Amino acid sequence: MYGVAKQTVQRTIDALRIEGLLITKPGSGTYVRGTRRKLNRLSRGRYGSQRGYHADLAARYRQQLIEVGRAPAPAEVADAYGISPGVELVVRRHLVRTQDAVVEVGGSWLKPTDTAGSSLERPEPFGRPLYQEVEEVTGRRYVSATDQITARLPTREEAELLAIRPDTPVLHLLHVAYDERHRPIEVATATWPGPMTALTEEYKVPAARPDLPIDGPELALG
Repeated sequence: MYGVAKQTVQRTIDALRIEGLLITKPGSGTYVRGTRRKLNRLSRGRYGSQRGYHADLAARYRQQLIEVGRAPAPAEVADAYGISPGVELVVRRHLVRTQDAVVEVGGSWLKPTDTAGSSLERPEPFGRPLYQEVEEVTGRRYVSATDQITARLPTREEAELLAIRPDTPVLHLLHVAYDERHRPIEVATATWPGPMTALTEEYKVPAARPDLPIDGPELALG
């Protein structure tokens, strides 16, 4: 029909699949995945402007809890807590879906000493953001947070859950929340299909200080 070889069509489909524009469902076919999604999933978007549900996220995305239990801490989580890799923590793993696809694989890691015998160890969703449940259970308040984003290839499990090829890059977020004494209270991770995800963050630019030169301090090179 288009005057090109079958191999050319297959290579084109493979390229579009790597970019995340196509999704293949075994036994069903190959489908257009949709447009590029813009997410505000950094610390400010996670907590919302009024320390409650981020209304825009709640309206567009549906979170599905898939696992609650104790598991060895991955190296990045252990490092954030200042413990040895492999030490058991409580993890609450989830998927975030739109109407047509899984767009996030994530989890929240908590210390067993903070969660023992509480609702945080039960495999049930809450009617409010997780951090509010953690605050009530632990008596500790979230005061600050850091976000670290890296680009890498997905693990086999991530590729399967996100329905992407193993050679499709993903964006990976490590989110560490601290209490008023700057002790980690929760370490969360989130992984998104890179070609389909645009992360946005809005912030104010501070005004220039009148006591400093506009061009900033000069550097002496020697």
